[in-house]
Amino acid sequence: MKKFILCASLILSLSLYSFNIDPPKVTQKETKVKAPFGTTKIKTPDFSNCATFLITNFGAIKGDQNKTTQAIAKAIDAANKAGGGIVVIPEGEWLTGKIHFKSNVNLHLNKGALLLFSDNPNDYLPAVHSTWEGLECYNYSPLIYAYQCKNIAITGEGGIKAKMDFWKKWAGRPAGHMNSLKRLYNLSGQNVPVEQRVMVNDTANLRPQFIQFNRSENILLDGVSITNSPFWTVHMYLSKDIIVRNLNIYAHGHNNDGFDPEMSQNILVENVTFDQGDDAIAVKSGRNPEGWRSKTPTKNLIIRDCIIKNGHQLLAVGSELSGGIENVFIDNCEVLDGAKMFNLVFIKTNERMGGYVKNIYVQNIKGSKMDFGVLGIETDVLYQWKNLVPTVERRLTPISNVFLKNVTAKNVKFISRIKGEKELPIKNISLKNVTAETIQGEEKHISENVLNFKVK
Repeated sequence: MKKFILCASLILSLSLYSFNIDPPKVTQKETKVKAPFGTTKIKTPDFSNCATFLITNFGAIKGDQNKTTQAIAKAIDAANKAGGGIVVIPEGEWLTGKIHFKSNVNLHLNKGALLLFSDNPNDYLPAVHSTWEGLECYNYSPLIYAYQCKNIAITGEGGIKAKMDFWKKWAGRPAGHMNSLKRLYNLSGQNVPVEQRVMVNDTANLRPQFIQFNRSENILLDGVSITNSPFWTVHMYLSKDIIVRNLNIYAHGHNNDGFDPEMSQNILVENVTFDQGDDAIAVKSGRNPEGWRSKTPTKNLIIRDCIIKNGHQLLAVGSELSGGIENVFIDNCEVLDGAKMFNLVFIKTNERMGGYVKNIYVQNIKGSKMDFGVLGIETDVLYQWKNLVPTVERRLTPISNVFLKNVTAKNVKFISRIKGEKELPIKNISLKNVTAETIQGEEKHISENVLNFKVK
């Protein structure tokens, strides 16, 4: 009988080998999302038939950062080699360094699990191909990083958190940091290869993003809580087919935007709670020559059913937008009372950016008290760059087709403030049923160099 079982097993193994039958691999789901600019189709990974890879089986130990970091890397490698797999973080706190994705991997955090990321910059070396405020460079690795990956996900009811003690020391803008920014700006303008733009030194202090998925596709972020970030929290760069849903993001450090899609396309953001020290959602597309060379706009972005507890803007467009931004639809979102917010929607650029902005749709939004107003559009926003470097090449930004409907706020200085350029006026702005309970300023609508501005 034993000989029969062994023979049968051998025959089964040989038959699988002969017919090249592989274990189940990751598949894809297609989500169709309707918006005023048409239907966007988004393909994201489905890991329901994939094997699980528990990090403790690869040597992870609570409290041991090195072993846990290595175990996660080994589990990711195993899941990738299997053609698709779920890397499981079990309940408890797990101290770790950087996590680098490979294709066909789902990082899944069980309920009660917490990945706590080191704040030692050396744990994020060697430098990787990344970005800083729209300029490509080699910098410290983002805490969670993917480069040229396909079918990747972060899911589960657990959380990821960044230790912040050290990163806070880098949050200012001392002379060394500003000089490094100037050097990077000039290297980009001279089209110096990215490999030669190494910004890891004693003075640059370019804080890494928490999550950056770079040149990747078929991406799902679902369910996890994200706490703290050295820099931008979730950054999608030159990526496509992305769903971000059911997240709880809290980050109140310097430059702590919640979600930054940059030169990325076909994106759905839904049921996310934002509690930010900067913009909740900041839509970008490269700075100056970086965006002009790529010719890749951020396009087809749908945001719906989100809650904002805090943030400078609910939706910021720019100021890095040299590759262009088009087809943005935000619907049914609410800013809670107590939020310290500047504007609900702020479109910002300057004479150096070029690019374009068109087809921005905002509807069914409930706002709270605004330091400024419901809609702001400004074409002379330079921040620290104003005196850092001169204008090398002047390119204005055409802005058109901005539509707000059924938007309310409480206490504001104005409903809208729109400042275009005389030689390139802003075109086609429509506000329908956009109101505030109290308006502190003398004018509801402030406009300069705007064509076809309609208020109903």
